[in-house]
Amino acid sequence: MTFLARTRSGPGTLALVAVGALCALVPAAPVTHGAAGPDVARVPLAGEPCAAGTTSSGPVTDSVLVVSVDGLNPHALTRLGRAGTPALHRLLDEGAGTLNARTAVELTVTLPNHTGMVTGRRIDAARGGHGVNWNVDRARPATVRRAAGERVDSVFTAVSRAGGSTALFASKSKFSLWRRSWGQDLDRVVIREDNQQLVRSLLRDLRTRDRDLRFVHLSAPDAAGHRHGFMGRDYLDAVRDVDRWLGRVVRAIDRDGAPATTLLLTSDHGGGRSTGHSQRNKPANYRVPFLVRGPGADAGADLYALNPAYQDPGRGRPGYAEERQPVRNGMVANVALDLLGLPPVPGSVLGADERLLLTAPTG
Repeated sequence: MTFLARTRSGPGTLALVAVGALCALVPAAPVTHGAAGPDVARVPLAGEPCAAGTTSSGPVTDSVLVVSVDGLNPHALTRLGRAGTPALHRLLDEGAGTLNARTAVELTVTLPNHTGMVTGRRIDAARGGHGVNWNVDRARPATVRRAAGERVDSVFTAVSRAGGSTALFASKSKFSLWRRSWGQDLDRVVIREDNQQLVRSLLRDLRTRDRDLRFVHLSAPDAAGHRHGFMGRDYLDAVRDVDRWLGRVVRAIDRDGAPATTLLLTSDHGGGRSTGHSQRNKPANYRVPFLVRGPGADAGADLYALNPAYQDPGRGRPGYAEERQPVRNGMVANVALDLLGLPPVPGSVLGADERLLLTAPTG
């Protein structure tokens, strides 16, 4: 078996070369999880053959744009309807998705869940997780490697090793953790609290740079929720703002002559009527969307219908020991890499052994 790996053939471009089905493009330091416990599946180390289902059939898109809308409760789409959130409903109509994905089990807060998105790991370092269990802007020398007590690769690492170009656009200063942890794998980092200005920076980047992976974090709903209560009027107004910005982004990636770009949208947590979201047992906090729109994703498809290996959790909050897992926000990294024709992040678990199908099998 082979997968199509990529090497740089020019700024922001990837040329295809066939290589053996290994779980890393170059040898990496062995990942030792210590007392991983019975509820974490063993992940092949760098240089080992990948388990069945982990190899990609080749790239299906030129570029991936990941958008994380901080604090997006999927019920906001129902409350606001198509008139209030036309861009988000367009993603639902034109892509494969679910409004019933799950956060990390351990915590329903921003930095731990986002770090799971880019590493494909759970949070608990003692069980092979990334170890980022804080949610503040810690001063140096805090890094993900120090938190985990071992080397931790990210989706940025995987794309960079393959010769690709990456960028991060974030609206909270705490994301400086990623620059300290994977700065050598990030070609551009923009951290700007003003969401509208951040989107303008993203749009300029889309117009002027060829990149293989961009990660964008928008915090407006979370900020409004903390000030006035989630799912209240101010919160819903912030969701409307995000939808308007998303509309501009979708139009930009659909412009004539643009490279084929797949947009992947999820969230780190939701939020109920209160001004907090740290109670991890509340459905309003642990339920998030997971939407994929672009080449390789069936229009209007439900991810659970496409993926019988994954189970719709209803209102439940399954742990990691369950044989059939829900779609989780931590699958972002490996879904993005699969779309780019690259193998899973070394040391990752979420979406590594069982690929998330975005289109119905043929034949």
